[in-house]
Amino acid sequence: MMRQLIALVICCFIFGCKQISKTVEETFSPKNTMVAKKPAAESKTDTSFSITIETHTTTHTHQHTEGPKRNFLANENSLNKAEEALKALPQYAGKEIFIYSGIHFYDDGSIHVMLQHPENPKYIDKYEYRNGVWSEPKPEQISVRDHIDSRLVSLNKIHFMNAAKVARIYNEKAAEVEGAKPATSVYISIWDNEVRWFPTTVNGSRERYTIQFDANGELKKFERD
Repeated sequence: MMRQLIALVICCFIFGCKQISKTVEETFSPKNTMVAKKPAAESKTDTSFSITIETHTTTHTHQHTEGPKRNFLANENSLNKAEEALKALPQYAGKEIFIYSGIHFYDDGSIHVMLQHPENPKYIDKYEYRNGVWSEPKPEQISVRDHIDSRLVSLNKIHFMNAAKVARIYNEKAAEVEGAKPATSVYISIWDNEVRWFPTTVNGSRERYTIQFDANGELKKFERD
């Protein structure tokens, strides 16, 4: 009787160990379960979304090599002269000029801008102002997914001399922040037919500030982040 009882206890112990081992194995090495398949499905969705964003976004860039400092951003007369020269381009004679996407002003006396084509509103051209002269137009590649109409602002609403105001105010604020550097360029970005001036941050060695301007270049906000 004692031997049968011992044999029964041994069998239960062996059977119990096998069940425990099986349970642990299934927990850490699932096979053909929903839990195992879910991460793969999520990964596929994320990849597709990323590709869609890259495919439907066009980035417009320009290259600029910084020339000698000429204090162009502090000279309202020179900025105004550049604006009048742009308005006088013969291809826009008698026509309203629309700036596309934005316009960059540099302290070395150069300006980069994209304009809506004077004849075909679906075309965009790049222009560069250097040494007091505007360049010939260069075609800019535009995607059918670019919403041109929402990124246009009439030149009549943008005054180049306001770039001097933005640069002056920015540099005054930067001088108050330890380690912050003065701006050597300022620019306008256009979204939803609205003008936004940049830079929008003043970075110091110990602090960072948000700075914002209204369409006319007046200080609208300056506060520590």
